[in-house]
Amino acid sequence: MKPVLVIMAAGMGSRYGGLKQLDPVGNHGQVILDYSIYDARRAGFETVVFVIKPEIEEDFKALVGKRLEKSMDVKYVYQLKEDLPEGYTVPAERTKPWGTAQAALAARGVVEGPFAVINADDYYGPEAFREIFDYLSNHPDGELYEYAMVGYLLKNTVTENGTVARGVCQETEDHFLTQVVERTKIEKGEPPRYTEDEGKTWTELPGDTIVSMNMWGFNRSFLDEAWARFPRFLDQALAENPAKAEYFLPTVVSWLIGEGKARVKVLRSEDKWYGVTYREDKPTVEAAIREKTASGLYPDRLWEEK
Repeated sequence: MKPVLVIMAAGMGSRYGGLKQLDPVGNHGQVILDYSIYDARRAGFETVVFVIKPEIEEDFKALVGKRLEKSMDVKYVYQLKEDLPEGYTVPAERTKPWGTAQAALAARGVVEGPFAVINADDYYGPEAFREIFDYLSNHPDGELYEYAMVGYLLKNTVTENGTVARGVCQETEDHFLTQVVERTKIEKGEPPRYTEDEGKTWTELPGDTIVSMNMWGFNRSFLDEAWARFPRFLDQALAENPAKAEYFLPTVVSWLIGEGKARVKVLRSEDKWYGVTYREDKPTVEAAIREKTASGLYPDRLWEEK
């Protein structure tokens, strides 16, 4: 089966101040994920699964989904906070879904084989989609589950307008992942640096540190394992932080690596990341898209010209 693309688009941009997934950055109303899907289609992906919330479905289909339907097989699934294993209920104080692992699990009814997962509001560049499509096409599960992630150079993923959260990757000499350490407040610098105490102290990170931008490649086995481990997460979350705890993709990956069930190849992209973590980021993204369009990397109207 050909790999499919799963796009996590259910989140609201709290720091950004709006539904940034639908905020245009191209000359003709294109949003960031238009460019990601265009790159994915060129790499070989033919099916895209959007993970959304019911309340944005109408706008999402009108602004994004409709124009893709001539070029891609488009599917929609919902991320709902009520989508829990049998025997569990949503705490009264809980207002949002349960994080990126639950977002991926929303696609478990439509994904049967290998798949890549990305954020809707990040620009990944063409190289990443080529790398992950090729890997997934040639690495079915064997004695171990065969997964992958695309790592980026930290210096290519920071913003001028505040701090960012990144997963700092640790890997073996032959580039298999051993651990992802979340650093939630990294700021640009020469070199970049992070704080864990609200800026009282800072620790430098080399600019060529490999970080995760939530671009993962899995086989169907990941969804089955993530669903089976959901109660393990929920038992702890409901006891410690029922309102805000999140079930993250790297959490499940780390468990499977630790149990000796999976290995994760760390692929590389030297493309520069662009995203709208903050509203002030938008002009930079728009300028980058204009430049890439002018250079011929993208047609001016994307899907209308296919």
